[in-house]
Amino acid sequence: MTSHLDGLIADGRHHLQLRVYYEDTDFSGIVYHANYLRFMERGRTNHLRLMGAQQHALFAEAQAETPGFAFVVRSMQIDYLKPARMDDVLEVVTWPVEVKGASITLAQEVRRGGDVLVKARVRVAFVGGGRAQPIPKALRALMKADVE
Repeated sequence: MTSHLDGLIADGRHHLQLRVYYEDTDFSGIVYHANYLRFMERGRTNHLRLMGAQQHALFAEAQAETPGFAFVVRSMQIDYLKPARMDDVLEVVTWPVEVKGASITLAQEVRRGGDVLVKARVRVAFVGGGRAQPIPKALRALMKADVE
């Protein structure tokens, strides 16, 4: 797998490599638990960025349909299985599991080589005007293409 700043999509999953730095660790030298949330946010953001060449047009269409829209984390279930340490090279893997009217559920894993260190299931809601809104059809179709 070749490295790219935003990662890459292979087999319907987004793969992002990152290195653990001193600032990511706690006093014991292992990755502080909250930093995995940051790593996974990068994975979700870059997955969305790489979803398709027409992404900017789709987001412009979504903006016209729902001005001021945003994706926000609604819920997250996370299991910490093994620690990561400074200088480890990690891979954040992200893939869509379910797309509903106003939300998408993504599965994520943080891996080191063949070991899964952290597993998460993240539900992201589509909001506009401070309330949940149906995901515009064009965006929903793009997201479902990854699920099917």
